[in-house]
Amino acid sequence: MGQGGEPRGVRAHDGELGAAVARAQEGDEAAFAVAYRLVQPRLLGYLRGLVGDDAEDVASDAWLEIARDLGRFKGDGAGFRGWSATIARHRALDHLRRQRVRPRSTALEQDVLDLPGPHSTHDQALESISTERALELVRGLPRDQAEAVLLRVVVGLDAPGAGRVLGKRPGAVRTAAYRGLKRLADQLGVASVTDDGPRTLGESK
Repeated sequence: MGQGGEPRGVRAHDGELGAAVARAQEGDEAAFAVAYRLVQPRLLGYLRGLVGDDAEDVASDAWLEIARDLGRFKGDGAGFRGWSATIARHRALDHLRRQRVRPRSTALEQDVLDLPGPHSTHDQALESISTERALELVRGLPRDQAEAVLLRVVVGLDAPGAGRVLGKRPGAVRTAAYRGLKRLADQLGVASVTDDGPRTLGESK
């Protein structure tokens, strides 16, 4: 894991991504293709965790919107990953509403106090199994935990960036990701991380 629990290599591409986005905003189609190549695999993984086999269709809708609204985007490479994830999330939720399938909900879908956990849990839990199996397990988590894990581990956002996508405080995102990864680790029989620290539920938003 990189700094802040981000997957290895994500930060390394942010400079290239930011430069490509800036050129794409000036009309460089080849640069847009570079931005797509850098963002799409992780964005698709995030969407698979939300809508399963319909991820490709939802991603296509999201990229049409990203291309249409690119001129309005302001920010760097990390910001673009967050912005594109926000658009993809909106398209995924629209898709679920059209199917009249309510996204998974839980009593934990409220702000909770920050519960820091060792970053090694990310590696242990998700490197123990194939990507498809991991996404299947993630989809079985409560929605707040699933989205936090997907945004932190799959998309590679830091806690503030994931918080902006979800409309939650960074501490709440870190806690949800920690709990989701701990649950995954338990399911996989990975040596459990220490489970101490505050557990008090915070005030609902």
